[in-house]
Amino acid sequence: MKFLLLGIVLLLTACGGTGKPDNIIPVQSFDAQRYLGTWYEVARLDHRFEQGLSHVTAEYSLRDDGGIKVVNKGYSQKESKWDTAEGKAYFVHDQNIAHLKVSFWGPFYSSYIVFELDKDYQYALVSGENKDYFWILSRQPTMDPALLDKLIEKVGSLGFDTKKLIKVDHTIITNQQISSH
Repeated sequence: MKFLLLGIVLLLTACGGTGKPDNIIPVQSFDAQRYLGTWYEVARLDHRFEQGLSHVTAEYSLRDDGGIKVVNKGYSQKESKWDTAEGKAYFVHDQNIAHLKVSFWGPFYSSYIVFELDKDYQYALVSGENKDYFWILSRQPTMDPALLDKLIEKVGSLGFDTKKLIKVDHTIITNQQISSH
């Protein structure tokens, strides 16, 4: 249910906002086809809609209308269940610029800005419309600690509050947890 709260949070905080932080520049020459697929959330600034969730992933696929389907999933140890939210994303400007608007509820959108992307599309740094929203995504559940530290240092220099950054648990879960999916 926490992911379902995302729509309410976006409604109250974004109200259709697709802006971006001043010193955050979306990736140019963005290739949506290469970005599609599964991404693991390695670290994030925590929010009510993700609080307490581990094993968080985002699955991106093409929609029939030219947009991108977004399926976020995470496991709540406290509730012993998986939470899933489905949304849609569209490019704010050109499809080669990694600035999208995403919605999980009705006509209300919030920014999704990929501002750093590995040349092989193996990791991404993502911001919302302000620096209260931030994620480090990877194609793998874990990331080389030296690379992760370098990325955290970089986002700290850009003004994100890295003291509030949490690392997302992707350790193996039990068969009982999996079956409750």
